[in-house]
Amino acid sequence: ALSLVAASAALAQSYPGKPITVVVPFAAGSGTDAVARVVMQKLSEQLKQPVVIDNRPGASAQIAAQYVAKAAPDGYTLFMTTNTSHSANPALYKSLKYDPIKDFTPVARIGELPFVFAVNNEVPVKTLQEFIDYAKAHKGKVSYATPNSTSLVASETIKRIAGIDVLGVPYKSSPQAMTDLIGGQVQMYVVDLGSGMSMLQAGKVRPLATTTAKPLKSLPGLPPIAATVKGFDLTSWNGVFGPAGMPQAIVDRLSTELQKAVADKGVQERLGELGFEVWPSRTPAEFANYVSDQLAHWTALIKQANI
Repeated sequence: ALSLVAASAALAQSYPGKPITVVVPFAAGSGTDAVARVVMQKLSEQLKQPVVIDNRPGASAQIAAQYVAKAAPDGYTLFMTTNTSHSANPALYKSLKYDPIKDFTPVARIGELPFVFAVNNEVPVKTLQEFIDYAKAHKGKVSYATPNSTSLVASETIKRIAGIDVLGVPYKSSPQAMTDLIGGQVQMYVVDLGSGMSMLQAGKVRPLATTTAKPLKSLPGLPPIAATVKGFDLTSWNGVFGPAGMPQAIVDRLSTELQKAVADKGVQERLGELGFEVWPSRTPAEFANYVSDQLAHWTALIKQANI
């Protein structure tokens, strides 16, 4: 037993001995990509090794998830992902080529990326209730962008509860969806602040409400969707995983270092500019429990919305 403890400690101390690759399941410029670049730059400084971001977008995060699930569990391939791959996909797709629980090692939750219900500036509404009334008056003529599970589930949940007829248009990335919202190809989009904050602040599109029940520090005064659509509360979480079977010593080391990285004042300021809310897990076990709970929660939401 003492030999195993000593070997584990030695492994943690020698890690990392080469660059680490962090796979992101969304395109460059997306909210998750922006958060990953801020956090991993700090992690690289702490570990004194390069941490390289590898964007592998497509198939609602499935391409990246499959890639990481098959990687060597040595701590040199990590996965910064969201509820899309680990909470929503199991209920959205009839079959997946990965298991969000069995095929991954939870390392650390990083925090939450709030989403905002936004519309094209030409849509003649100023509140969510006005939009609902507008959509009812233009039945079947209003469309929304959906580049990720949060946008999809939020939009379909509002559609179900409010009783409106709007059409979902799938996109490969958040920047593409925002471009088409600005251009009027779609009329609404539940956008993450990580990729949409600059456009919201510049007035390129009009924010009507936030998906979270609590107020946002970054957009004070913006009402929650729940103020109009009763009972609505949806949050997109962000966390780091490795392939299944990672040595516990490396998992614990990474968890500790990631907590230290997001506790840095400079990192928090940069993430705050993206609208990201830091909320790290204390231990890998706590994060693992959270992932299981969120899987059940999102499955229920998706079934209720009849997606």
